[in-house]
Amino acid sequence: MRLALARTAVVVSGAAILVVETLATRLVAPYTGLTLESTTAVIGVALAGIAAGAALGGRWADERDPVAVAALMLVVGGLGTLAVRPVVRLLGPLLGAGPYAAVLLVAASTLVSVTALAAVTPAVTKARLTGLDTSGEVVGGLSAAGTLGSLAGTFLTGFVLVALLPVSAILLVTAAACLVLGLVLAPRRRRTDVARGGAAAMLLGVALVAVPGRCDADTTYYCASVQPDPRDPAGRYLVLDDLRHSYVRLGDPAHLEFAYTKRFAAAVDTAFPPGRPLDAVHVGGGALTMPRWLAATRPGSASTVLELDRGVIDLGVRSLGAGDVPGTTVRTGDARVNLAALPDDSADLVVGDAFGARSVPWHLSTAEFLAEVTRVLRPGGLYVLNVIDRDPLDLVRAATATVRTQFATTMLVARPDEFTPGGGGNVVVVASDRALDPAALDAAVARSGEPGAVLDPARTAASAAGAPVLTDDRAPVDQLITTGLEG
Repeated sequence: MRLALARTAVVVSGAAILVVETLATRLVAPYTGLTLESTTAVIGVALAGIAAGAALGGRWADERDPVAVAALMLVVGGLGTLAVRPVVRLLGPLLGAGPYAAVLLVAASTLVSVTALAAVTPAVTKARLTGLDTSGEVVGGLSAAGTLGSLAGTFLTGFVLVALLPVSAILLVTAAACLVLGLVLAPRRRRTDVARGGAAAMLLGVALVAVPGRCDADTTYYCASVQPDPRDPAGRYLVLDDLRHSYVRLGDPAHLEFAYTKRFAAAVDTAFPPGRPLDAVHVGGGALTMPRWLAATRPGSASTVLELDRGVIDLGVRSLGAGDVPGTTVRTGDARVNLAALPDDSADLVVGDAFGARSVPWHLSTAEFLAEVTRVLRPGGLYVLNVIDRDPLDLVRAATATVRTQFATTMLVARPDEFTPGGGGNVVVVASDRALDPAALDAAVARSGEPGAVLDPARTAASAAGAPVLTDDRAPVDQLITTGLEG
């Protein structure tokens, strides 16, 4: 085998493995959630496939023509790549959410392609070996080429391809590269057999596009869709991966549907006089529900929205009227980085409503992040935070303990049953550097029409007693949260 062709084979196979695994995290998220466990499942399955492929590829290369083995593995890997998305979409609804489902779904959809592609390098290495005198150079050079391919697959997918192409197109291009290279490598006597795989490739290519999914848009970070509310012709849900993240009633910007947004509004109305315009920073944008409410109920308000995913905003503009919210500026990118760029004492209100799956992203939950929040807030400003958790509410308790390190007054608002054994849901943390009236907050929550209980500062402190303070050095939010609920 010529050196250039050998290097091309290991570069392409290495790149394809990382393309598949990088995209697997996105593909399974609508069904299993995007959590530390689902990411771990992708990494673990990839490593298992690479190990199995290396062992099998080496054995088969000793027993058969190594060039034919490399060609066959490229073809199998290409076909497996084409099958990834249809398999996820067929099995995802059956397996459901959770870490074990994530492992099964990732393994079922990617293990064949990764194992086959990982077998290419040992087969190509065997084909290039001519003696022991140069074995180190051959093994080392091809190993380096495979690693460079993996780096290219990782960076191209994460930084370029996902932003430019749909997931289906990326998988199609990757599979095509493997199939074409497999045909080129195949010995002449085997090329007819390889060509017969074209029919299977065509069928899988059709399935790649035709099997229906849950997305209106494959954004950089989410499978995003807009779903109608069957109870209200004007109601729309913004669904990111497997959770309803926002609700909008078209033509009624003052409408708040979710209980936690009504608690946000109650806290704002308790802390500030009615109708007073506010300068607000929203950590997490979604469908811009709270900026709409502020613009409608407090005309003249200015909202700065820190949203990670431009695709979510674009979908909101197309389908939810998010481009017409007065006084609203959207800054895309990481919220912590963008918050650090805002001036001191520039906001009356900071709204924390950013989620990675069901938990607040860990770096947006720490004392160091909250120090940035207090820097941006003016004296007397208000911070409200949405936390999803279930009994024993370890994440809520840790988030509360962390907020209390930065604010003089901290209270919790939730339904009464959410504080009881077996309860859980969206708990809102309300904090300020000045005193807030718990009775007034309780009355405002009652006026919203949603049942709610307010824990005054003393009871809030008692509920958080003994809970860890989250820091940049230690913030295990995915381990603290108790799941089993929808957002």
